[in-house]
Amino acid sequence: MSLFGKERICGVIAAATLEAMRQQLREAAKLTGTVELRLDWLAPGKPGDRDKRGQLGPLLGEWRGLCIGTARRTGAGGRLAGSVSDQLRALGAAARRCQWCDVETESFDPFDVSTVRLAIGKRRLLVSLHDFERTPPDLPALVRRLERRGGDAIKIAVHCHSIADSLRVLELCRGRRNVIAVPMGEAGLPARVLALRHGSALAYASVREKTAPGQVTLEEMKLRYRADQLDRRSRVYGLVGHPVSQSLGPVLHNAGFIARGLNDVYLPFLTRKLPDFLSAIEPLEIAGFSVTLPFKQAILKHLHDCDPLAEAIGAVNTVVVRGRGRLYGYNTDYVGVLRALQKRVRLRGSRVLLYGAGGAARAVAFALAQEGAVVGICARREQQARTLARAVGGEVVSRRRLRAEFFDAIVNATPVGMHPHADASPLEAGELNCRLVFDLIYRPVKTKLLRIAEQCGLETVGGIEMFLAQGMAQFEIWTGLRAPDKQMRTAVLKALGEEK
Repeated sequence: MSLFGKERICGVIAAATLEAMRQQLREAAKLTGTVELRLDWLAPGKPGDRDKRGQLGPLLGEWRGLCIGTARRTGAGGRLAGSVSDQLRALGAAARRCQWCDVETESFDPFDVSTVRLAIGKRRLLVSLHDFERTPPDLPALVRRLERRGGDAIKIAVHCHSIADSLRVLELCRGRRNVIAVPMGEAGLPARVLALRHGSALAYASVREKTAPGQVTLEEMKLRYRADQLDRRSRVYGLVGHPVSQSLGPVLHNAGFIARGLNDVYLPFLTRKLPDFLSAIEPLEIAGFSVTLPFKQAILKHLHDCDPLAEAIGAVNTVVVRGRGRLYGYNTDYVGVLRALQKRVRLRGSRVLLYGAGGAARAVAFALAQEGAVVGICARREQQARTLARAVGGEVVSRRRLRAEFFDAIVNATPVGMHPHADASPLEAGELNCRLVFDLIYRPVKTKLLRIAEQCGLETVGGIEMFLAQGMAQFEIWTGLRAPDKQMRTAVLKALGEEK
């Protein structure tokens, strides 16, 4: 059993008032039995702070689980502006109600461990180190340094700028039961979720207020990613690209795994350089992944084999990892396009303008051409537009011609207008000379382009239908099971509704 008991996901309680902390404790109790109480958040710098920290009895009166008390100073990313002596007094108050006290290693410098032990009494000591700027080069040396402090467990929380950084942090858990590994930052998020699977004694998640970069909510950690249930038999899947934070892929696929009773997980891998992710496939035991911007074409040269259709399209959005790390590519965007459009437009003989010529655009162009549509390509990169038009037997349409041309449908295959830049539109009202406008973007559900089209009296199609169709096709390729349409659709629409 872990040093911290059965409940290995720790909910972080951070609020400026005791009442707000009490409310967060009640929320946390629904999902975990382990919490960290951030005493430094209690209205720092105001009169009466110390009194508040001494009133933990009523606050924790209803709590029956494990509690870690910490009063982190500003130099270690906290909000306590006082001295180390002030910190130890705050921890002394916490020690009467908490089973553990977390003290950052910097606070030991003026004192030895006996002074810290005297302040916290018989409570167990967690010695921590936080680096919000980088992943230090010699992490094993840091572990040895923390262990020399004489605590009962150690925590290392460092900012990861790459997936490779996060792998080095996870490696600290190997063969140790007293180490908590916390990879911070968006690039470290997958490793943060997988930390328990790799042996970390705890994983942290915010109940409400995020206290570290890349921190996910307790609800996400427990219910979406099921971090405490993952084991070595769990298959790991993910989304590879930049950006990935806006994607609802984790909502879609994790809902599917849960509905089908699979103890698998789908994670967002922020990837600025493709080799950074590819080198993580073996150590993280990744079984498959989705590919988004800007890697749908770049991934091709790393594949061992490719579905003929995806090869013809020249873009891959789905990869299966088979024996000995061999990569096999597919394209399910094709399926998504057809399901989104076929019910609304008779594609054979229709004239469709595709705005954009990247990886997503290639799948759309091939799908339209295969169904007999006459495809026009308009893109900022003229050479790319010519290459795609040639591949599908279409034509290049210059931007200046759009006001004089008419199309049955116009499809936006660029990221312009995607969250968080929802106030942008790739095309203007005078350029929408068509019957229908289809935007591949699904977040926001109604982009500025679609709003403009509606004002012009045009029929519109959002990217959500394509997103659902291509994602369900991915699920079936990876698992060999039929995708649970209802549960996956409901989860995504619920998430979008809450976001709206």
